[in-house]
Amino acid sequence: MAAQPVLVPEPAEALPDLDLGGDQGLLQWISSVDHKQIGIMYLWVALLFMLIGGVEVLLMRVQLAVPKNTFMGPEIYNQLFTMHGTTMIFFVAMPAIFGFATYLVPLMIGANEMAFPRLNALSLWITFFGGLLLYFSFLAGGAPDAGWFNYAPLNQYNYSFRPGIDYYCAGLLLAGIGTVSAACNFVVTILRYRVPGMGLKQLPVFVWMMLIDSFLIIFSFPALNAALAMLLLDRQLHAHFFDVQAGGSALLWQHLFWLFGHPEVYIVILPSFGILSEVFAVFSRKPIFGYSFIVGSGIAIGLLAFGVWIHHMLAVGLGNVVNGFFSASSMLIGIPTGIKIFNWLATMHGGSLRFSTAMKFAVAFLVEFTIGGLSGIAFAIVPIDLQLTDTYFVVAHIHYVFIGGTLFGLLAGLFYWFPKMSGRQLSERLGSWFFWLFVIGFNGTFLVQHVLGTLGMPRRVYTYPDLPGWGTLNMISTIGGFLMGAATLLLVYMVIKAIRSGPAATSDPWDAFTLEWSTASPPPLQNFDRVVPVRSARPFRDLKRPGDADWLKPGKKEGYHEREQSVD
Repeated sequence: MAAQPVLVPEPAEALPDLDLGGDQGLLQWISSVDHKQIGIMYLWVALLFMLIGGVEVLLMRVQLAVPKNTFMGPEIYNQLFTMHGTTMIFFVAMPAIFGFATYLVPLMIGANEMAFPRLNALSLWITFFGGLLLYFSFLAGGAPDAGWFNYAPLNQYNYSFRPGIDYYCAGLLLAGIGTVSAACNFVVTILRYRVPGMGLKQLPVFVWMMLIDSFLIIFSFPALNAALAMLLLDRQLHAHFFDVQAGGSALLWQHLFWLFGHPEVYIVILPSFGILSEVFAVFSRKPIFGYSFIVGSGIAIGLLAFGVWIHHMLAVGLGNVVNGFFSASSMLIGIPTGIKIFNWLATMHGGSLRFSTAMKFAVAFLVEFTIGGLSGIAFAIVPIDLQLTDTYFVVAHIHYVFIGGTLFGLLAGLFYWFPKMSGRQLSERLGSWFFWLFVIGFNGTFLVQHVLGTLGMPRRVYTYPDLPGWGTLNMISTIGGFLMGAATLLLVYMVIKAIRSGPAATSDPWDAFTLEWSTASPPPLQNFDRVVPVRSARPFRDLKRPGDADWLKPGKKEGYHEREQSVD
């Protein structure tokens, strides 16, 4: 006999009246505390800033297309490359991750709302206004120009007298407060609001990765926020924390920044790991291979992430013992990451694969992220790092991790969950065009930068001499960048077209496994009246195939007959 449905845990406070089917205009969205609307607004914020950051990088690629170009001067270039990096990390990657998580985590654990709905809305808006404050610097006398890492002494008043650095500090502080608040909300929601029956061993992998991610944020962002506050005191009140001539330490900034900055790499990649685990399983029509290893390696990455920050500082002269320790720990973190790669390959092995656009991005992730991971291991080797640390090889590496890893995972998630979010289906034909255009443009842009780096082209320069091969490789990189730009515009067109007139999606278009697919597409204001019984990590699949449910012992599956239940 099938287990009885279980009641849904509800937040303690009632939500304001909110009719998703109504048309109350923009005010309804601005005032919403519904996790689904806030999740979608996070994604729109990410898309807005991605378009801005994309324009910035295309202008930079025009400048670098040919040697000795005079398209723009060094002052403008420095501001653009600073704003591009800062925007993509803090106002594209983070809002995109929180957009998916805010929308999906309550649905995947069978809850109707986040633990603190109003704090959820505050986290979104404080992040958004942090981004606006950062960009207001263009109107206030000049944007920050010391790179997204903002190293001392370049961030000191003597080297950057414009107010851009101050806006950098204020904007990132606001966004950081919003980020930590959101992380606390995820932790409480996941630990407190899971539907009865869903223990930690039944959590979807994406939810597990967001739980680990949230703890990483809670422990790493305070280091950045403290550094930003200290820098503001330096610049406004002459506190001299980072002023070497007054007894401060420039290295202190690097320690604090990378104590946040390297965990940040895993903060933006772990949710993509979670997304890919869902996509590989559903589109291979198999349970994820090695669930415990996937989760355990995620926890290991979260712990090791705090022990590798100095590999960003191997060239500053901290000594052989320190360099040796952090070199070893940096290589060690490749092990749990490699475990996940093998788990995903094993999930596909023997499966009935469906190469939808989501699956294409997931498979492409395996190739691109592996390239980024291997170059990362190269940087953990001190002699190689000393040769390549300030070259375009680093630029290639970081983009293979952030784009080939994080963004490819998020794009897989977008094509996978778009029908659930919108009730509409994205075009698979245009999706294939977008996929190939983006993948070709991405590799055209960054693969050649590995060669540029080994040839010795320094990063963070606004122009370069006409040395053999440099001009040709840079032109290829620029053409690849514009292909990515064209692909991004195609994605925007696809999304708008699908929202306006795309074919209607069913509640379960992919024959998926987890609870979010058991409700309507898009879900109503109250996600669930009742949630299906949870006795495994694939509860919705168990409901659809009760005779082959995961929680049945193998011996009991044979000959087990029960009427399959309709879920729509």
